[in-house]
This record gives sequence, C-alpha cells and structure tokens, in this order.
Amino acid sequence: MIETISHDLEEETPESKARWFQSLSLSERMEMLCFFTDLVLENNPMIARRKDDQPVAGRIRVLSEA
Repeated sequence: MIETISHDLEEETPESKARWFQSLSLSERMEMLCFFTDLVLENNPMIARRKDDQPVAGRIRVLSEA
C-alpha cells in the first residue's frame, strides 16, 4: 500500500488522525502536547483557573483500533 498526501478534508477522519499521531515518537508526541497546551493557554489564559466546569454529555469521541 502506497501512502500519499491528501489535502481533502473529507479524508481527515479521526482514525487517520490517530494513525498519524501514533506514528510519532514519544518525544514528538510530547512536543505536540506542549504546543497545543501553549496554544490554548495563549488564547485563553483563564482556562487553567476553571474549577467548577461540568462535562458536557455526548462530547466524548471513542476511537477504536481497526
């Protein structure tokens, strides 16, 4: 199977994103985690101080291995 690069948003499934993330090394995964954490905190610095937020029902996506 030959892997190709696609720019079609319809091909960006949760499963394909999970495969991409799993292809990263542990240090690359941690770098991405830090990047996203910094991005969220930069755009909403008060998010870290929220203590009483409640989870929203139906907002959890479960990925399964194929």
